[in-house]
Amino acid sequence: MQASALSLSLIGLDAQLIHIEVDSGRGPTSFHLVGLPEASVREARVRVRSAIEQTGLDIDEYVLTVNLSPADVRKSGGGFDVAIAVAILGALGKLPADAAADTVLLGELALSGAIRPVRGVLPALFAAAAKGVRRAIVPRANELEAAAAEGIEVLVAGDLSEVLAFLAGDAPLARAVAREVGGAASRVSAIDLAEVRGQHTARRALEIAAAGGHNVILVGPPGAGKTMLARRTPTILPSLRPEEALTATAIHSVAGMLPGGVGLLHERPFRAPHHTVSTVGLVGGGAPVRPGEVSLAHEGCLFLDELLEFKRNTLEALRQPLEDGSVTIARARERATFPARPIVIAAVNPCPCGHYGSPRCTCPRDRVRQYRSRLSGPLLDRIDIQLALPQVAVSELSKGEEGESSYAVRERVERAREVQRERRRAGEVGASTNASIGSRDLARVSALDLAGRSLLTSAAERLGLSARAYAKVQRVARTIADLDGKTSIGACHIAEAVQLRFLDREGVGQVAFTQATA
Repeated sequence: MQASALSLSLIGLDAQLIHIEVDSGRGPTSFHLVGLPEASVREARVRVRSAIEQTGLDIDEYVLTVNLSPADVRKSGGGFDVAIAVAILGALGKLPADAAADTVLLGELALSGAIRPVRGVLPALFAAAAKGVRRAIVPRANELEAAAAEGIEVLVAGDLSEVLAFLAGDAPLARAVAREVGGAASRVSAIDLAEVRGQHTARRALEIAAAGGHNVILVGPPGAGKTMLARRTPTILPSLRPEEALTATAIHSVAGMLPGGVGLLHERPFRAPHHTVSTVGLVGGGAPVRPGEVSLAHEGCLFLDELLEFKRNTLEALRQPLEDGSVTIARARERATFPARPIVIAAVNPCPCGHYGSPRCTCPRDRVRQYRSRLSGPLLDRIDIQLALPQVAVSELSKGEEGESSYAVRERVERAREVQRERRRAGEVGASTNASIGSRDLARVSALDLAGRSLLTSAAERLGLSARAYAKVQRVARTIADLDGKTSIGACHIAEAVQLRFLDREGVGQVAFTQATA
């Protein structure tokens, strides 16, 4: 006798519908599993057999052949366990043959029959709905994220016996309900931009970066406040919009990093990988393919502290994400694409000891040159804002008053972001932030007056800006104008945008690190 069930196999944020077919017959007890299963799937034989026995059913004295179709798609993880168990019981006549028709089953089985949570439930349900599946049964532990899926009925179960009772028509299953454990997320943060003393130019630069989604590099000696500023950037970013929250949640779900008790992410992510991170850890990869730090920071901030301590080949892997806003990972049998459009904030010391240009520096010239060479011109060219942070004066530190709060800055950022979204709704541009505007759209929304055009042309020739850097100056100037509430870009906006690219002042190949210690 034969029966089948449906499950899903994740490939990045996409999912392939998997038909689980079971053929049963009398004979010496055996359990064959085919269809390109990896070790974690092959071990389902042990989990499924034990879980079925806990329901009081016996599958001994049967020859079971389980086929996972399509056969050329690699299957990994324990998410097929429930579907395999249901298909087996259907093939043995313990369930109606069509009981699981048009129902996707997700979940890993414990030996006791309990259903354990799995990765990637939210993107899997999106894929199921897109393929016309009308119903899904997921682990109860995945309820909060599963409730965010639209276009599909989502039911939750805590153990295999509940699923079997539902499919047999004996008992209902609860529907997934959207709720947050502990109440709604709050924007109140333990840190605030007001705590930053001095560094007024840097505060302004981060406001511009947050308003337009621009990448930033901060160059300065130890103690200048690079890390302090970077960690406070999320406090001035707007809350995640619904569509942004869905994408960010799906990425974290695939990575298995969705916080407990959370259905959808409300706060923009902040990722700060150590400089020893591998290329795969930073941009994604592995088997099965998982998102890297640059994707986990999507719609939030990726902070790269001590940028020049990262391996050069690891840094170079960022060039595509910074340019395209996505990471495509190609393997022999699969190809996965992850969104990757965070605000990248990089912190750099001017030399290995950090005190270049002062009597305290003991770094040999060759070592300084080698240290700086880890940051290539093409990568630097992709960073919109380049800022030198001098050491903060003691007089600034001793002042009692605090600076402007994150709340006040965030209000201006939100207004500027709304202007950019309105341009997209009006069809003027195809991106929701200025940093992502395409070349054709940029020409349409960054018209310059005569003084502004003259200033930009002069600066480009004097600094030797590449075509990419030229366009980035325009994008930053557009953001500055949005913050000022101006519809057109003036010479003052161009001047400020040019000042925020200090590493171009001696050319990309000979960056002016010395200015950072001035």
